[in-house]
Amino acid sequence: MTTVIDRIGLLVTNDPTTGEGPLGIVRDASVVVSDSTVLSIGRAGQVADERIDVDGRCVIPGFVDSHTHLAFAGDRSEEFAARMAGRPYEAGGIRDTVRATAEASESSLRETVSARRAEALAAGITTIEIKSGYGLTPLSEERLLRIGREHTRETTFLGAHVVPTEYAGRADDYVDLVCGEMLRTAAPHARFIDVFCEEGAFDADQSRHVLGAGRAAGLIPKIHANQLRPGAGVSIAVEMGCASADHCTYLTDADVDLLAGSHTVATLLPAADFSTRQPYPDARRLLDAGVTVALATNCNPGSSNTTSMSFCIALAVRDMRMTAEEAIWAATAGGAAALRRDDVGRLMVGGPADLVVLDAPSYLHLVYRPGVPLIGSTLSF
Repeated sequence: MTTVIDRIGLLVTNDPTTGEGPLGIVRDASVVVSDSTVLSIGRAGQVADERIDVDGRCVIPGFVDSHTHLAFAGDRSEEFAARMAGRPYEAGGIRDTVRATAEASESSLRETVSARRAEALAAGITTIEIKSGYGLTPLSEERLLRIGREHTRETTFLGAHVVPTEYAGRADDYVDLVCGEMLRTAAPHARFIDVFCEEGAFDADQSRHVLGAGRAAGLIPKIHANQLRPGAGVSIAVEMGCASADHCTYLTDADVDLLAGSHTVATLLPAADFSTRQPYPDARRLLDAGVTVALATNCNPGSSNTTSMSFCIALAVRDMRMTAEEAIWAATAGGAAALRRDDVGRLMVGGPADLVVLDAPSYLHLVYRPGVPLIGSTLSF
């Protein structure tokens, strides 16, 4: 059975060999799909067994959200309200979610994660990464990864999210647990390993230890880097060959040069900066230096409780000095690069048929009409 998505006014493929410019734009287009694979991209009017008429709307590749903390229970809306009233953001609120997640039954947690994944799919996110990190014990981290794996192959072990209360003053002992029993339990369910390299979480030596252990276990390293203040996160990311350094809010010139000379993607999370009233990363500085940039939602209960990539795109253009084209690419192909994938985040013959139909004639409307629900439909065959 073949399906044609027809009468596409403007098609973004992210393949310059298929269409115009870096976004590979094809006008008056159609896409033929079979068995979840793109068979052909051409002019409107291609023939298939079934036809979906999008009536001149814009179609883009499905968003690739390369940084989320979707697997959690509980609510921290009161913490958010207090922060809006003036209390600064601190990493310690993570422990509140750890407690709520530990108290949740597996069935209720599974139901909650499924609901969030459905919300993200409706928001146009066809490929998603899901981290653990709200368990902080071997069994609970394994549980979160196992549930996450029901929704995506892109799961990340984040046992080194914060030091649990019972290990206060004994952070190195907790790191040993993360790198030993917890890693052995988590690794079969994870593709990546991550660490929160930040004052109040894990220092440079501890972060290297965690990432090195994960890499030795066959996991791809990623890192939370330079979110709350300048630090060693970006340099560790490049040193350890991380797929991505995420946040990148406080960067020195040396950090930017390191990223530009590496294969590490700078994943920017503007919804978190919006929520915490932190400065936004200087995406323009990174892009002009030749750094590969991704955008992600950072969906989590404490600092970015959103699944709206459209919101992140609007923030990136408004407050991070990205062009609309750069932001669209970063939310699709850039996210794929941060996951070390070259098959998603773009539309190409032989690739996955993950498409988003916008209720708009152009992707520019994601920035031009912020806050308006423009994701008409998500087509993931």
